[in-house]
Amino acid sequence: MSITDILITMGTAAAPVGELRAAIPLAMVEFGAHWYEAFLWGTLGNFIPALVLPFVLYRLGHLLLKSPQPFRGVILWRIGRLKKGGGAWAHKHGGWTLILLGAAPLPFAGIWTSCLAAWAMDLHPKRSIPYLLLGSLSEAIIVLVLVQLGVSLLKI
Repeated sequence: MSITDILITMGTAAAPVGELRAAIPLAMVEFGAHWYEAFLWGTLGNFIPALVLPFVLYRLGHLLLKSPQPFRGVILWRIGRLKKGGGAWAHKHGGWTLILLGAAPLPFAGIWTSCLAAWAMDLHPKRSIPYLLLGSLSEAIIVLVLVQLGVSLLKI
């Protein structure tokens, strides 16, 4: 992989939309990376928001709720969905919820949503980051296995 491919893979993994669901397949299929390269650069890219976003939300989260529409509406909608979908369970099990939310390779799940959930549950960043990293690592393994299976099936 060239340095440009690595940066694109890490940037895709750090982006709030694609995350690892897009970065690992992109690296393996489009850039021809080996599975361990895609796993490494994708995971490192996904760790960036997991290490930065909890501290930003912890310090500046109150400003998000004062932001203008439609941004404020999207944040309130997402927080409402997180609380409605499993609020009581999330408060009971705390950080373990972040692993499950971060490990799900589904739309509206991933590290960005997990960080928002940690903020909504009032978890301190020092307490939530280990769970966020475990969720990100779990998602990377799941996506890697699924992509490997898909690539193997295409070769048959």
